[in-house]
Amino acid sequence: MLRVILRAAASASALGKSTLVSTTVATTNSTAYHLISSRTFASKKAKSSASKGGNKAQPKSNAKTKSKHEDIVASSSVDDAVHDLISDEKNRRRLLDEDERNKSLDVGPNGRPLFTSAASLSELGRKDACTYMKFSRNKLEEMLPERLPVGMVKEFEESMRDALLVRHSFLDLRDNFRRLVDPPLQSSNSKGLTAQKQIVLDGPVSCGKSIALAMLVHWARDEGWLVFYVPEGRSWTHGGLFYKNPETGLWDTPVQAANILQDFLKFNESNLMKLPCKVFDPIPLGEGAGVGRMKDADSMAMPEGSTLYDLVQTGITTTHASVGVVVRLREELALVKDIPVLIAVDQYNSWFTFTEFEEPMTVRSSRSIHAKEVATVNAFRSMMHDNMMVGAFSHSTAVGKLRKDLPDVPTNARVMFPRYSLDEAAVVSHYYLRQRLIRREAFSDEAWKKLYYLANGNGSEMRWLLPFMR
Repeated sequence: MLRVILRAAASASALGKSTLVSTTVATTNSTAYHLISSRTFASKKAKSSASKGGNKAQPKSNAKTKSKHEDIVASSSVDDAVHDLISDEKNRRRLLDEDERNKSLDVGPNGRPLFTSAASLSELGRKDACTYMKFSRNKLEEMLPERLPVGMVKEFEESMRDALLVRHSFLDLRDNFRRLVDPPLQSSNSKGLTAQKQIVLDGPVSCGKSIALAMLVHWARDEGWLVFYVPEGRSWTHGGLFYKNPETGLWDTPVQAANILQDFLKFNESNLMKLPCKVFDPIPLGEGAGVGRMKDADSMAMPEGSTLYDLVQTGITTTHASVGVVVRLREELALVKDIPVLIAVDQYNSWFTFTEFEEPMTVRSSRSIHAKEVATVNAFRSMMHDNMMVGAFSHSTAVGKLRKDLPDVPTNARVMFPRYSLDEAAVVSHYYLRQRLIRREAFSDEAWKKLYYLANGNGSEMRWLLPFMR
């Protein structure tokens, strides 16, 4: 824990965030003080027993002086430790910059190349599995403007390189959707499997589901697809304002609806301008964010010749129409035939449990509102359709274990996403060695295999444990 706190303080200091450093140091001071206090207590107890033999107790003023001295020593020790960590981080960055000139270090297990030569996710083949692919952070943020997965960002920060492992499981996922759009195109490793239009990625904690989903979205957008990407499904059911719509019986969340539309517009603006609206029924108006309902209108119609871009802009600028536009957008996406459409939802399991919203029942009681009762979730949750859709479970949202057969999800849609295999762990260990997370003199096959089995293939736990290799 102390190591993590100090590392956070070092990173913040390197970025010039002095406030975060002071807070972290203060927390660490408290930890160090407790450790020193426990030792002091033991020594005091010994002196107390000695005093029974006739020694006089020390005056209170001496005890206060000693306590102040301990605080100063603890603070000085922590400051020195933080300074050393900052120096180590800077030194590591400097050494990694020097290592870039030495290509002989880019070697994985059995002398294989550690990095792939493929320039894009579309070019990756089975021969590129168990290698690392380098990315540009700016390019990633351009392709995924909604948000980068937390696990991806943490991997980049800890390894000090924007690179990700190419896994067989990701290639299987990509090739599944590739075959749907281009049936004659068969992967060299498809083994005659039937492509699925709806997939739910399930699996243990930290097995890479969110990263694989984000990479699938990146690939699809590279291919020119229209992708509706939800990096944080839980945000649809938590926070903001909520009102019950008497006409639909569902709960409207205008703040979240506006955010959903803004995120969708970030990357897809050019495609949306080319796609005409095909549903011209009036859009129902609900309560706006904190402003109630309109008095003179309960619906609005889109002008003839409107595009999906115009529809989304209407939902962003008119708070009363935000929820209605999100629901209408789902209908419109189902009718798009000019380009492939993919709906990708992370934290998909949070749509099968209760929200943080509550409906008052009596003066003293209320009931929890289920996610399926939220209008936006109700519109996008179902997979019982002919559209391409992939959802990823997230076990960091504390949803709990769901039943195997989920409502509105095909029985064969659930796919178990694996943790690292032994071959993948070998490449990961050599990569962290290359990135100086592991001391070269301490590295051995036996050592990394022990840590692999200890972590049970958990990627984040392996990244945390490998630097302790001795």
